[in-house]
Amino acid sequence: METRVLEGNLRKMQTELASPIQYTLNLGENKIDMTSLVGSNFKMHFTGIINCVNCGRITKKSFAQGFCFPCFRDSPNNAECIIRPELCRAHLGEGRDPEWEERNHNQPHVVYLAISSGIKVGVTRETQVPYRWIDQGASRAVKIAVTENRYQAGMIEVALKEFASDKTPWQRMLKNEVATDIDIIETKDLLIDKLDEEWMELASDDDEVTELNYPAIRFPQKVKSHNLDKEPSLQGKLEAIKGQYLLFEGGIVINIRKYGGYFVEVEVEA
Repeated sequence: METRVLEGNLRKMQTELASPIQYTLNLGENKIDMTSLVGSNFKMHFTGIINCVNCGRITKKSFAQGFCFPCFRDSPNNAECIIRPELCRAHLGEGRDPEWEERNHNQPHVVYLAISSGIKVGVTRETQVPYRWIDQGASRAVKIAVTENRYQAGMIEVALKEFASDKTPWQRMLKNEVATDIDIIETKDLLIDKLDEEWMELASDDDEVTELNYPAIRFPQKVKSHNLDKEPSLQGKLEAIKGQYLLFEGGIVINIRKYGGYFVEVEVEA
């Protein structure tokens, strides 16, 4: 079987909701249909070059999934409210970059309930549904509330943290240990009942449950992360894709999003 070699800077995989989910690996202008490669041999080599995903400059060390230190420090993509949306000030016309905040955070957001190994509450911009759910490896998801801005969504998430986690156990997610005994709509209604009246008014009556089916021939019983900084080359049989992870035979996994900006050479079966 012939092979082809492509090269470029890694970015998070693009996704399309289908059954199974369609994944595309972007290497600059080169695009690779990853879903069709499940079951095939795959090889990736890190060349040692890292370009900041924000400004493009070469950096010796990557911060926050692909940024050079100045962009990590100053870019609105790394503001504290990215991790803690309740701290967002976009609705007040403030932030690291008020124009960027207006375009990205002073926009409708969704508070959602996702199920993988357990239940998780999260926040995303409305235009990022269902892509955010896919990136987190959820098996099912539903909207809890739709808000006018990121701050409101963050406040609702904080209110619900006492009753549902805002974290996804990544190892259990990759082993596909899915909680099948949870009624997602019943859980959504119970969470809404925990909200103060101010936030309950923003609750969503959309009970459509999105089912997410990932491409896989099998999921591992144990997982071990591959570190491109320590081991520049990775090769093996690609057995599954879930979230932003590639899963290989033997339980070796790699988080593609973690290595944003890494210049790599990829060899795939044609």
